Amino acid sequence: MEFCAQKVMEDVIQWIRDWFAANGPDCNAVVGISGGKDSSITAALCAAALGKNRVIGVLMPNGEQSDIAVAKDLVATLGIKNVEINIKTAYDALCTEIEDKIGAMSRQAVVNLPPRLRMSTLYAVSQTFNGRVANTCNLSEDWVGYSTRYGDSVGDFSPLSNLTVAEVKEIARCAGLPDRFIEKVPSDGLCGKTDEDNLGFTYATLDRYIRTGICEDEQTKQAIDRRHKANLFKLRLMDSFPYDGPRKAED
Repeated sequence: MEFCAQKVMEDVIQWIRDWFAANGPDCNAVVGISGGKDSSITAALCAAALGKNRVIGVLMPNGEQSDIAVAKDLVATLGIKNVEINIKTAYDALCTEIEDKIGAMSRQAVVNLPPRLRMSTLYAVSQTFNGRVANTCNLSEDWVGYSTRYGDSVGDFSPLSNLTVAEVKEIARCAGLPDRFIEKVPSDGLCGKTDEDNLGFTYATLDRYIRTGICEDEQTKQAIDRRHKANLFKLRLMDSFPYDGPRKAED
């Protein structure tokens, strides 16, 4: 079946309305804003579903952010309420405290700490302003575990988690978002590389494989499968010991 961006966009908007009706009729949508396609279209869909006065965009640079102007442009374009909260003081203080106690942190710990601080910030804003936090991850990222557990991988509701990167872009264009937000090169903003540099393959290749099962390059196919299998734990509820209590003795 051919993907119809207009219909899916309308369905997502209605889904957001229904979700808030059931889980917070008077609540605001709180969205972390990077200026990239995912946060941009999530904010736009929430504004269409709830009204722009019920959407709060949160910009969270870690010190100086080279592309912060794009995020500011996005909230101005959508006309949503917004706040900028710099996490650098908290990040630096926490890094110092941790390293004073355990020594140098691993590279992975350093890279993943900012998104976890950002999610804590989003929930602080959300709980202060009667909000619900939007998860902005898409299916392509989730498929290969390209998110930080308990960072950008979480939230209260997720409009995009079953949509690939290509599909998200189509919906963004259908919603009338300018190309400067849709085509902003995806990057985690942490290690200086693009998403595709880190992954070792393009989102176009990944999207095609997800939707059709086709990937001509065997090494790329194996790399995608390996990442998908290794990161499935991020997508399910936390594993727990399966114990259902003591059983009554049989008569």
